[in-house]
Amino acid sequence: MTIESLARTVARAVPATAPALKQGYRASERMLSGLGGTWPGLIRARTEKITIAITAHCNLRCRGCRYGRDFMPGAQLPYEIVERLIEDAAAAKVPAVRLYGGEPLLHPDVVRMVEASNRLGVGCYMTTNALILDRKIEALHAAGLRKLTIGYYGEGGAFDDYVQRPGRFDRLIESLTNTRRLFGPDELEIQLNFLLSRRSATIAAVEQVRAFAERFDARIHMDVVHYSLPYFQEGEDRELQFRPEDRPAVDRVIDHMLAIKASQPELLTESAAALASFADWALLQEEMRVPCDARKLLWVGADGSVMLCYVTFPLGNLHEKRLSEILYNPAHHQAARDAFQLHCPNCHCEAASRIEKHGPSFRKYSALAAARSPA
Repeated sequence: MTIESLARTVARAVPATAPALKQGYRASERMLSGLGGTWPGLIRARTEKITIAITAHCNLRCRGCRYGRDFMPGAQLPYEIVERLIEDAAAAKVPAVRLYGGEPLLHPDVVRMVEASNRLGVGCYMTTNALILDRKIEALHAAGLRKLTIGYYGEGGAFDDYVQRPGRFDRLIESLTNTRRLFGPDELEIQLNFLLSRRSATIAAVEQVRAFAERFDARIHMDVVHYSLPYFQEGEDRELQFRPEDRPAVDRVIDHMLAIKASQPELLTESAAALASFADWALLQEEMRVPCDARKLLWVGADGSVMLCYVTFPLGNLHEKRLSEILYNPAHHQAARDAFQLHCPNCHCEAASRIEKHGPSFRKYSALAAARSPA
């Protein structure tokens, strides 16, 4: 059992210990990061989460996404492969899997996948657009699903414009209303993934997502618009991407988020230090030289491909070999070291945890957060 999995076990048994255990875990990771800068051989893969894109099919056409169009078109993982993957994850004591897409609710066996994860003792959550959630949530909850993350792209017409499907925001409201009527926040955790892009870098947009989260008893996680994901597209004329002249607008948004963090600390998933770093992630992009902690990840595509992370480091394909043959082999550990040393496009995936786990960055942005937060 790893230190992280032991901490999770203790936190579940005694919830009051969770904050202290999390702080201890982050401190140990900062120590490892510091030592790894001098002795990279200390960095080894230690998978804490496997993201599984169970299908490439999608019922939306989001401006920032290639799924459902030209990224792995038609690909979908059969139930048997996913079940074997979860079996191998359980044997290796991997704590969690995330069912992803495309739109995972379109997979005919998604309920069976949740049930298999629950049966085998691997934590399971799902990232969904939630448009048909209310039609499947009872079966999913009975199978063991207790957490959802949902993309949030604005209110009303702004949402429909981003997903390029009219009327979908109203359907989202209906679906979440029906879902919450069945399962309250103690029975089903909902997290909204707020996409910070040039289109949403306003205080008004932040206030809209705050009101939306409060309406549906959800928490808010901030995602900075990507520039290197293979399934991400930047829109016409790169209208989603930040430009140097956007710095004042981004700083205003970050200051507002820090104020929310001070007044409603549980509403936002990120720490103040992580929030304070997001302006630099948005503007500097690959120039942010913060060691990557992708050693904790694996990503599985709808075509069976296995990579260390969402962007790069291919490790094999589940149509050709089982996960047990890929986990913790020499190539897996080398990919973890290469990611740590940023021998890659240097994306900003897992930006919040990277700040928390890197001593110099944590100190820098903690001080910046303290200086920018309201007294």
